[in-house]
Amino acid sequence: MSTLTINTPRWALPLIDTTKRYLGAKGGRGSGKSHFFAEMLVEQAIDKPVNIACFRENQRSLAQSAKKLIETKIESLAVGHLFEVQRDRIIGKNGSLFQFHGLRDHTADSIKSLEGIDKAWLEEAQNISQRSFEILRPTIRKPMSQIWCSWNPRNHDDPVELLPWNSENSTCVRVNYYDNPWFPEVLRQEMEYDRSRDIDRYNHIWLGDFETFSESRVFKNWRVEEFDTPIDSIFKLGADFGYAIDPTVLIRCFLSGQKLFIDYEAYQHQCEIVNMNILFNTIPESNKYPIVADSSRPETISHLKNNGFPRIYPSAKGSGSVEDGIEWLKSFEIIVHPRCEKTISELTNYSYIVDPDTGKITRKLRDAHNHVIDALRYACEGARKLSESEKKQAPAAPAAPAKNYW
Repeated sequence: MSTLTINTPRWALPLIDTTKRYLGAKGGRGSGKSHFFAEMLVEQAIDKPVNIACFRENQRSLAQSAKKLIETKIESLAVGHLFEVQRDRIIGKNGSLFQFHGLRDHTADSIKSLEGIDKAWLEEAQNISQRSFEILRPTIRKPMSQIWCSWNPRNHDDPVELLPWNSENSTCVRVNYYDNPWFPEVLRQEMEYDRSRDIDRYNHIWLGDFETFSESRVFKNWRVEEFDTPIDSIFKLGADFGYAIDPTVLIRCFLSGQKLFIDYEAYQHQCEIVNMNILFNTIPESNKYPIVADSSRPETISHLKNNGFPRIYPSAKGSGSVEDGIEWLKSFEIIVHPRCEKTISELTNYSYIVDPDTGKITRKLRDAHNHVIDALRYACEGARKLSESEKKQAPAAPAAPAKNYW
């Protein structure tokens, strides 16, 4: 009989060999929380028959679930012969079962089918709603059953933070990237970039501090939501150029009434001009639609025009163009596809400057977290100018009749 060897980080030791009801791992990105829980579940599923359910609040497809991570761990641990990977579940040859669910899709009645669960893993638990916890907790009722939570802290009053973590029946560890002996170099570069440019973002994303909500944030009219792009969409594309510190960005969006949908982004630091066409081609059909680009780089626009993007044009910058473009974007309901991670980050962090002496918010835009935002302004430049022109040409409302007071 072969022996299964799993390298376990020191921070995870309190979570091993415990029968406590609640197990938690909270902290910043790159700490290895999800990888540890996935490996421990695979190990337990091999040891004996166990019924496992992996949950997220929203799971519109299996691509959004922990299934791929579980499959990766089965492969890396060389135990594929002990499991049968099916479309929507993973079955162990000994009778173990992995299933994957979105809690938002369940009702109090439908979730009763999960009463036989031994282990419930709530991934990205900061997104689990109070309603979902109220439905799930009494459902996981099998003797010795457990609820595992892994999450990046967001707000101190999120439902996951209010679970009984201080009780004798729970163990919760805090872990960050510096606790992970296998922290990858690519994430280290991202971490160092955030630490040098935005300490608030670094503290929240990488150190697992609660998010600091500020009224200085520019955009509050947006949300993240998976959607299918209509086949008849007319796309608007915008490009912003950078190299050393600033990234090169291409964004694709489309309008539908008073909604602005962002479905693809391309984003890269130190992108050589000769490789920009490769970067831009990662966005579907980017060479078939006009691209409005940063006019301060005419040589880059000329290169792209001669290398696969003949419909790229310079933006029409001018006095007040940034402020006007931002206000126009704020007039729409913005929906961002989950794959556009850099867009989500910038919409979260783009802010007005706060006067350090008075603490009051100015109306001056902070020159940070704005590369995707600039590309989005360029993309919508034509639509904004058209709407402004239509407003100017609209007939004036008739004057109200004069009133006589005698």
